[in-house]
Amino acid sequence: MRKKLQEFFWVPPEIRADFWQGALQKNRLSLLVICIMILGMELFNMCRVLFWSTSGLGTLNNRIYFGMYCALWLSAAIYLLLQRWLSRAAVWKQGLLQYGMVLFALLWHAGFNSYDLIRNPEGGTGIFTTAVLGLAVFIQMPGLFSVITYFLAYSLFMTLSAPILGSGSEINLTITTIVALAVSLTYCRHWAVMVAQQQEIRQMNRQLHLLLQKDPLTGLLNKTAFQSCADLQLTDADPGRPAALLIADLDDFKAINDRFGHPCGDFVLRETARALQDAFPHAAGIGRIGGDEFAVVLSEPADAPAETACRDLIRSLSSLQWQGHAISASCSIGLCRVTKKGVSYATAYSQADHALYRAKAQGKGTCA
Repeated sequence: MRKKLQEFFWVPPEIRADFWQGALQKNRLSLLVICIMILGMELFNMCRVLFWSTSGLGTLNNRIYFGMYCALWLSAAIYLLLQRWLSRAAVWKQGLLQYGMVLFALLWHAGFNSYDLIRNPEGGTGIFTTAVLGLAVFIQMPGLFSVITYFLAYSLFMTLSAPILGSGSEINLTITTIVALAVSLTYCRHWAVMVAQQQEIRQMNRQLHLLLQKDPLTGLLNKTAFQSCADLQLTDADPGRPAALLIADLDDFKAINDRFGHPCGDFVLRETARALQDAFPHAAGIGRIGGDEFAVVLSEPADAPAETACRDLIRSLSSLQWQGHAISASCSIGLCRVTKKGVSYATAYSQADHALYRAKAQGKGTCA
């Protein structure tokens, strides 16, 4: 039970950033509408006191009303100006501004309604209850802030108006405030659950996207994903930042499958993927683009030519064993260097493929 209650007041750290971002965005629109309404209504009320009242500002009562109208009008105007100024500020600054406006507006309505009741005990509590319920519906507030805000507003109103209100009005007002608090807390909890679910859905979509890009056996990029990666890398190449595309094809792979079985063949493919990642740790992309054909695209530093890594790869494969037996695995590699912009993947692949055939013709287990 205690844990369930805490969930209404505590936002988990992993969703806190998204929670606040979403809450502030929702409040921004609600407060914009509320402030525009305040500017219009309070301007009308100020004009009513100044120009349409027979006594104008000649009486204390009118001056009090006028001062309260001005205070609310100025608060709305200042909020709109600061909101525009802080539109790109840190989240906590925007939150401080929004919730400061919310607290002031609710306390203002409590004080205004109390003064109305002092002047006219039959006036009712409609102004305050409307403000309480309106904020609960239209403003997204964190749990603890909701408790503090409604407690302060309720305490102020009851302190000023309790001698005037009947017991029935006090009970109704108390129930209304509790209901508004419950709505606000439930709204906050519901938003936290929605944010958590949205994060979970995004994470699942990212994982699915990665799975669609990966070769299921080796974990390398599949053919389509590798081609997209290589296109970006190759088209941006220039003399100052050359790129390289290499194709590695296992030699006599069918013979390995025939001699040791397909489980051994899968083992060789996985070990080839691992060896490629070890030989080219800084590659822009490594993929399996065919049954026993692999490809690597990388930016080639001047002090570490790709041929060195290719020899390491060939040497690594030659030492593979399956159930204590030497497999004699090897690969041939075709390498294409790109030193000018705008070279497509298709063009570079064609050149690397020609080089691969030359490597095969030279006796396999070599790089051309």
